[in-house]
Amino acid sequence: MPSLHLLLFTSNSLSVIEDDAFAGLSHLRYLFIEDNEIGSISKNALRGLRSLTHLCVPQRPHSSTSPARSPTHLSLANNHLETLPRFLFRGLETLTHVDLRGNPFQCDCRVLWLLQWIPSVNASVGMGTCAGPAALAHLQLRHLDPKTFKCRAIELSWFQTVGESALGVELFSYQGEPHMVLAQPFAGRCLVLAWDYSMQRFQAKEELSAPSVVSCKPLVLGLRLFVLAARLWGGSQLWAQASPDLRLAPMQALAPRRLLRPNDAELLWLDGQPCFVVADASKAGSTTLLCRDGPGFYPRQSLHAWHRDTDAEALELDGRPHLLLASVSQRPVLFHWSGGRFERRTDIPEAEDVYATRHFQAGGDVFLCLTRYIGDSMLMRWDGSMFRLLQQLPSRGAHVFQPVLIAKDQLAILGSDFAFSHVFRLEPDKRLLEPAQELGPPALMAPRAFAHITVAGKHFLFAACFKGPTQIYHIHELDLSA
Repeated sequence: MPSLHLLLFTSNSLSVIEDDAFAGLSHLRYLFIEDNEIGSISKNALRGLRSLTHLCVPQRPHSSTSPARSPTHLSLANNHLETLPRFLFRGLETLTHVDLRGNPFQCDCRVLWLLQWIPSVNASVGMGTCAGPAALAHLQLRHLDPKTFKCRAIELSWFQTVGESALGVELFSYQGEPHMVLAQPFAGRCLVLAWDYSMQRFQAKEELSAPSVVSCKPLVLGLRLFVLAARLWGGSQLWAQASPDLRLAPMQALAPRRLLRPNDAELLWLDGQPCFVVADASKAGSTTLLCRDGPGFYPRQSLHAWHRDTDAEALELDGRPHLLLASVSQRPVLFHWSGGRFERRTDIPEAEDVYATRHFQAGGDVFLCLTRYIGDSMLMRWDGSMFRLLQQLPSRGAHVFQPVLIAKDQLAILGSDFAFSHVFRLEPDKRLLEPAQELGPPALMAPRAFAHITVAGKHFLFAACFKGPTQIYHIHELDLSA
């Protein structure tokens, strides 16, 4: 009956509407599917109904008097629908009224598309109320604000394994291409990785001989590439590549009398010049600031002598360079750059036994992740004079609590030597970290560093592990409203 204009399926026992259920009814204008038991409807169920002007899914009346029906409706009212598939109404440009009342809608991410669709069309829509979740039960759908829905999520799945353990992983861009460099102490090298576009995976590009290396810190200056290799024994070295067609080669021994047992290295810019700061964990050595002077990098200042520093973090506060040093002997100490040198500014209260610190910015604020091997790791926020505690996270056996920004999502990954590593997501409104997922399988064996890289339109997370191989995860952005 291709010329049919009006079709009513009222008070039946229909439970499902499948693809192309009304194929051939190209002139249908009024469709009533009310007072049934429909709990599922395909996104292509209404395909082909280009003349439809009203869709009614009426609600079950609460009294013996039934409301008068409009002669121009698409009605799905009074069924068992908890959600509707996205694009259900695609192609129905002439639709002028939809009745969805009387359905037990679950007002979660699955209805977000519907809330966003309603203001974009000229049709009048009867929405009804929420049946769940409990916090929204009995609330009118038309009163929901789409902006309050949190319907994006990040999922990490295993992608690739890089053999040999590693203590650090660093991202750098050279000649327009992103690279990763791994500090592999047992293999005795800094391993540079790049994306192989033909194999669609990461491949070793170059390796630097660096026995007992703990950190490989890259620096790109125009066409020149430098890599600082901080080593426990044999002295730290600076490698350099003068141009893209040459290989990296040893260039300079770095402060052999000061850097006796380096534990971490960071790059920072001071007065327009690149500098490295190397945290030294020995009693006889000292954390040292090395700045560029002519062709090489030379000691500019010794900091924090005798405190056995384990970590250095460069950050900017109040528009000025700052340096945060963590050590086994005292609370983390914050230095600020003044008069061509770092001066002590303050320490972080209630932060004993901090192994490492990492910072990030969100919403104009500076946050700090503090890693503690024994006790709870902490999230803090800068208040203009000091860092204040926001949140504590159980972290027995943690050596890394690292923030990672992926697209619009601020994540923080808490690694553990004894349990699964956990990914947290910063909730922008609460300014607190909420659990997102566990990393694995495969389980990470004593993770020490994480780094995010974007290449070929894909996002990846590197996890450098001390007691196992480096694992690479593919990062997927999920739309929970789909």
